[in-house]
Amino acid sequence: MYICICKAVTDGQIREAINQGACTRKQLIQCFSVGRDCGKCNADVRELLNLYAPPVQSVRQTSTRGN
Repeated sequence: MYICICKAVTDGQIREAINQGACTRKQLIQCFSVGRDCGKCNADVRELLNLYAPPVQSVRQTSTRGN
């Protein structure tokens, strides 16, 4: 199914990019330029990321300075 009609990008292409390591909307924009023209696909792109991308874990750094 077409997710971005402006760029002719399908859900299969987006899932393949996610399988290859894309895990943010910014990365998918860089790959396919989705969401830049009319923006109607942004919700669908976000939904595909939520369904297929591994959760992004934040990295907290602890201070190693002595007191």
